[in-house]
Amino acid sequence: MNDILTVDHVYKSFGKETILHDINFSLERGCIAGITGRNGSGKTVLMKCILGFLRPEQGTVTVFGKRIGKDCDFAENTGMIIETPGFIDTESGLSNLRYLRRSSGKTAKSLPTCEEAMDLVGLDPGNKKPVSKYSLGMRQRLGLAQALMDDPDLLILDEPMNGLDNSGVEQIRALLVDLRERGKTILLCSHNPLDIDILCDVRYAMNAGVMTLVEAAREK
Repeated sequence: MNDILTVDHVYKSFGKETILHDINFSLERGCIAGITGRNGSGKTVLMKCILGFLRPEQGTVTVFGKRIGKDCDFAENTGMIIETPGFIDTESGLSNLRYLRRSSGKTAKSLPTCEEAMDLVGLDPGNKKPVSKYSLGMRQRLGLAQALMDDPDLLILDEPMNGLDNSGVEQIRALLVDLRERGKTILLCSHNPLDIDILCDVRYAMNAGVMTLVEAAREK
């Protein structure tokens, strides 16, 4: 079985409002899957359930063969951007990544350095500017660097192009394609239908908490 991620009959409610209705899908290694839908349709809630930040009332989420909430509390070997990335505003981008690396305890020589992670997303690691002075696009790039710096095999990306200019969007699209070719599995949400059309091997639409399979994107 090559499935990296399996979501099986997941329901999630807040009070009397059901946000996710019977969500079912799975992702194989080396694919990019996209979810489109309006704000409030349930996309971010679904991603939080996959990561382990929220627990569904019914159904299961399995990542790399481990059931979230039973075999592990949070998705392992997974990088993420969920909503606006949070950083220490008074520190530089590099200092933030170094702090997060120390906090994680991951020091394997095979992992990218913090400088390499910043280079990968088009940020200058030598820039001493505090994150408080970053533009929205720069902050988004730093969030992506954080998601990538532990070299995860699964990426959960909520609006990864948010705040980027046209050249930045093209750069990050090319990076995601390269990651897929290296065997990474990516689930992304984007308000821009071009991101979904260009990048994704399979597409889903979310509407009022119901997710449906859309015709697959063109052959890669």
